[in-house]
Amino acid sequence: MKFGAHMSTSGGIWKALQRGKSIGCECVQVFVKNNMQWAGRPHGADELALYSTELAAGCFNCVFGHTGYLINLGAAPSENRDRSLKSLMQEIELASALKLPFLVMHPGSHLGAGEESGLRQIIAGLDEVFAVTRKLPVRIALENTAGQGSCLGNDIAHLGRIFDGVKKPERLGVCLDTAHFFAAGYDIRTQKGWDKAIAQVRSTVGLENILAFHLNDSKTALNSRVDRHAHIGQGQIGKEAFRHIVRDPRFASHPACLETPKSQDLHEDIGNLEILRKLAGVETL
Repeated sequence: MKFGAHMSTSGGIWKALQRGKSIGCECVQVFVKNNMQWAGRPHGADELALYSTELAAGCFNCVFGHTGYLINLGAAPSENRDRSLKSLMQEIELASALKLPFLVMHPGSHLGAGEESGLRQIIAGLDEVFAVTRKLPVRIALENTAGQGSCLGNDIAHLGRIFDGVKKPERLGVCLDTAHFFAAGYDIRTQKGWDKAIAQVRSTVGLENILAFHLNDSKTALNSRVDRHAHIGQGQIGKEAFRHIVRDPRFASHPACLETPKSQDLHEDIGNLEILRKLAGVETL
């Protein structure tokens, strides 16, 4: 795997790449706008030029985005659903301007309406968004979830249903989060457990549609259905479990980003990346 981390865009989108480069990231994940607002300001020409310069100088395996947390395509018809659709459309436009290949997105929450209703809404929402953004190349990488509350995506079968239901499955991919796998009940601490989880992904959406990984330990127990990230080796998954994960030859070239708590000096990311590279048997950059 190619290791990196989610980076803040504070001060400008190009600053995220500078931060990633400063600690030896091979890949970087960013928000394309404020993740807690429905709409964002398009990046100006000067910002895009600075970003392009940093991208060219960074030697990154991949830079990709993550959608804002307000977006919920699983909701029933409502003002917030309409806002979610418009927000996702804009994020795809912003991602395209940044030449990001994909945006990671939590599938959505059914908010009490039930799984079947929520999945139908997600499929319909994606069809609408993809129709409006049909000329843009950005894909949506559905992220597996812990299943907290009414969130969908904790069962890999949910992702398969979405792939099977949308009119443009080629616009989809998946991003697999280790903490979410574990909290959802997939015991990836052993090689057998990891292979079983990946086998389900293969049978539902295909390995070719795995676009990225999130490497996070879990503060909460197996099948807790609670999404709380921990530093590598400081959670319930444990450091040793990440050895077989990061050494999986099927994903040697896949971007794998940390989403763990960090300080402004990024020392936590530096430590986590060092651990991952040692487990993978590669030299620290």
